[in-house]
Amino acid sequence: MKMCGKLVLILWIGALIGCGGTSSTTSSITPTPAPAPAPTPTPTPTPTPTPTPTPTPTPTPTPTPTPTPTTQGQWSTLPYTMPIKPIHAARLNTGKVLVIAGSGNDRHNAFPISTNPDYEAAVWDTQSGTIMAQRIAWDMFCNGASTMPDGRVLIQGGTSVYGTEIAGNADTPFEGLANSAIFDPTTEMFSAAESTAHGRWYPTLTELGDGRIMTTSGLDENGNVNNTSEIYSAGWGPEIPGNPSGFDPSFVFNFSLYPRMHLLPTGQVFLSAPLPETLIFDPTKQTWAFLAGTIYGEVTGSRFYGSSVLLPMTPENNYDPKVIILGGDNPATKTTEIIDLGQPSPVWVSGPPMAVPRVEMEATLLPNGKVLVSGGSGVDEDAGTASLQAEIYDPRTNSFSSARSNVFPRLYHNIQLLLPDGTVFLAGSNPAQGSYEKHIEIYKPAYLFNADNNPAVRPTITSVPLGVTYGGTFTVATPNTDIASVVLIKPGSVTHSFDMDQRLVGLSFTAVTGGLTATVPSNSNLTPPGYYMLFVVNKAGVPSVASFVHISGALAPVAAMAFRPLNTAPLHPAHMLHVTESPLPWRGKMH
Repeated sequence: MKMCGKLVLILWIGALIGCGGTSSTTSSITPTPAPAPAPTPTPTPTPTPTPTPTPTPTPTPTPTPTPTPTTQGQWSTLPYTMPIKPIHAARLNTGKVLVIAGSGNDRHNAFPISTNPDYEAAVWDTQSGTIMAQRIAWDMFCNGASTMPDGRVLIQGGTSVYGTEIAGNADTPFEGLANSAIFDPTTEMFSAAESTAHGRWYPTLTELGDGRIMTTSGLDENGNVNNTSEIYSAGWGPEIPGNPSGFDPSFVFNFSLYPRMHLLPTGQVFLSAPLPETLIFDPTKQTWAFLAGTIYGEVTGSRFYGSSVLLPMTPENNYDPKVIILGGDNPATKTTEIIDLGQPSPVWVSGPPMAVPRVEMEATLLPNGKVLVSGGSGVDEDAGTASLQAEIYDPRTNSFSSARSNVFPRLYHNIQLLLPDGTVFLAGSNPAQGSYEKHIEIYKPAYLFNADNNPAVRPTITSVPLGVTYGGTFTVATPNTDIASVVLIKPGSVTHSFDMDQRLVGLSFTAVTGGLTATVPSNSNLTPPGYYMLFVVNKAGVPSVASFVHISGALAPVAAMAFRPLNTAPLHPAHMLHVTESPLPWRGKMH
């Protein structure tokens, strides 16, 4: 059933986000006049580059050159703003972006204060600049979301009651909803789906290698940790206990909220953060086990509102799964850690530090295999400590480099997603209930610029089949003969500093007349079924604009790695909650 009608907000712009050209928008209604250019923000103005000094005969050190787009990329602010609070965002196979606000972290826009709350979602057409907003039937604020194999988005969980409204006690946690919905990118409407057994507020959704979607953790309808998982196919399966195996039945473990989870090529699911205990899940046996403890955060700390990324899996690295965790905690850390899950006894090792500490940060995979890291702050929700300096992590060199600075502080409830044209959008920031940062920023990576700072000449995809199958080959038509890599990137689904869907898988390929022939891995656990953005990248590291392809076929069984799990209980298995919507004095206790 349809949940609501559609309200249309049309924003007129004079420039495209996409691959170039002139934008225009038409409508049967009187168009809204063009908005004034976005004002220059006063709290954090863009630093003025230091000019290069005139050389002198004295033997002084060579001054550092002014950063250029060629070396560090370029940030810009769109001339229009986001009309709803962008709490969640999911990339659609139509090229558009689904944005969900729900009540938008505003208890005055939710029950019981409001008897007619305005729960909202929107669809953003990044090419035309139109944003179509609609009311939704229930509060999807703090949900989990993942894209299903057919391109529809499964949304699960949300807010039943704001914690501060339970008996007026600010120390009381939120209460979660069991509701689920499915968003159809073709009709751009929501329909109701089966509810889970109990409420989930702050759940994580993960696509498994057979295309089913698993929901894990969250707060239930009573404000307690829902220490179970459920798996969705045509409906939700039975609850799977979250307590790790191998311990006395009296041992109690609680999932963290919004656990950072990744599907491995074995079909197992790795839970990487934010707690120091990291776990492995076997979907066949439906059991959890402790795998390894992180370096950072023993006893008191954690990586809450840091991020976690499953690094690119390519033919060059033999599709070896490695995960990097970054930042988090309050005050924030700039440390990172990396684990290699291609071996039976994996351990966390220290990675290179980021340039600045980050809590409430973002980390996004790029077509060249690097990771854009941005946003956050040194102290949670303190704009005076905003981490404006963006940076790029290169897995090949295991190092960070500068990606210049964005303009607006991006604190709690910011989002970041890769767009099909190889740029990245950054939006949101909602540390105070009832208000949010409306400006949208776009990052153009250095690969989009030549040495003279002019736009780079990009490889092009002239045609590609819409559907490809596991283990099969397909032709990518391109006039370019200097292609160095062909990559699939799963469209993201991001909220609360973690992208639940993103993954990058490289393809083996050979050059043929008029293009190249690429091979899809036969392992659906490596590349779970569904839609992907296909990029070709030339030898200069410049990516094409992506084409969407759909992967299907014979599904691979779980081929579980015989990991050697920990057999001693961790020091602190039961953590208190960490709820950023609660008042700041309480948040420090909610670990």
